[in-house]
Amino acid sequence: QVQLVESGGGLVQTGGSLRLSCAASGIFFSVYTMGWYRQAPGKQRELVATITGGGSTNYADSVKGRFTISRDNAKNTLYLQMNALKPEDMAAYYCRATRLMNDYWGQGTQVTVSS
Repeated sequence: QVQLVESGGGLVQTGGSLRLSCAASGIFFSVYTMGWYRQAPGKQRELVATITGGGSTNYADSVKGRFTISRDNAKNTLYLQMNALKPEDMAAYYCRATRLMNDYWGQGTQVTVSS
């Protein structure tokens, strides 16, 4: 059974930082492309950042220079370091694992940014 469990969300002031984690189980983690996505109320889910098994990263323009995606294959864990948070970053953040026809999502963790 595949599980992706996000944690680390919470309430932070504008300009603050949070670190999200996604613990994966039931998959051969190191070969999956992992990603963070977010969805604000009334908006579509959007890509935040992805990282391949080899460590290549991709970021949405809106988070470049502020967010860093990383992974620890030994711990089967994905991370998202979020710095200089803005009110527009407020959303539910989801972890995603993809490889070939396999596509798994976590349940999400809420990030709230107060202005």
